[in-house]
Amino acid sequence: MPPVFDLTKCARCGICEDLCMADAIFMKETADGDKVPYVKYPDECWHCGSCRQDCPQEAIKIIFPPLMLTI
Repeated sequence: MPPVFDLTKCARCGICEDLCMADAIFMKETADGDKVPYVKYPDECWHCGSCRQDCPQEAIKIIFPPLMLTI
């Protein structure tokens, strides 16, 4: 699974988009003109944790797929 964003904590700073080495995270504009992060390419996520680790608001959670937990 890709990263999960807690939009109640998210400051919409875009750091996660900048840090994503897989270019899987993008900021998209909502109907009210706000920008929010989303995972555009979930299959490309490396589960590296860069986005979670450097999020100043601690608004990102990584949920590892079961296959990664059994290695």
